[in-house]
Amino acid sequence: MSASPKIAVIGLGYVGLPLAVHLADHFEIIGFDVDAGRVGQLCAGEDRTGEIGAEKLRASTMTITADESAMDGVDVFIVTVPTPVDARNRPDLSAIRAASETVARHIGKGAIVVYESTVYPGVTEDECGPILAAGSGLVCGEDFFLGYSPERINPGDKEHTVDRITKIVAGQTPEVTDTLANIYGALNGGDIYRARDIRTAEAAKVIENAQRDI
Repeated sequence: MSASPKIAVIGLGYVGLPLAVHLADHFEIIGFDVDAGRVGQLCAGEDRTGEIGAEKLRASTMTITADESAMDGVDVFIVTVPTPVDARNRPDLSAIRAASETVARHIGKGAIVVYESTVYPGVTEDECGPILAAGSGLVCGEDFFLGYSPERINPGDKEHTVDRITKIVAGQTPEVTDTLANIYGALNGGDIYRARDIRTAEAAKVIENAQRDI
């Protein structure tokens, strides 16, 4: 993969938008969201989540779009869609599955798909990987690769922003982990923790969320 990969961030909410804006200082970024209204507001410099100021948003070099064809030729896809629970407190994976189906239509050989959404251990490899493979016709772990890097920001916290916190990364192979460490390290000064594997990184997110709730 190129030392300066083209990156798409899928989901421009309170997690994806700050990540995309900060990554755009270092890489070519496509910011994609299915909500055309949200995209229109962001293009006008308005962020209803209050995470990014209008001046910084307007100055960003990233491309903000609801047109998924803009993701053709992307090297790294970062999925930051929400994963809520239903009325019975069961994980609702519909958004992450839909995002995986969208990404599958645009990944090429050598691409990396990274998930930041809150999931239980196993979702990235057991749920998302097969969706990507089925939709793309490519082989997971050979033609394209998976990664996980849990989002760790605290919404509304202006001190511990995404560029000022330790980022946990894990890839399907050591080479993928290295690539993710380089990408995320570019925005936070190299403050990276390499997890042993994807499931460990997913578990780290579950543990941190539980600790915050307690």
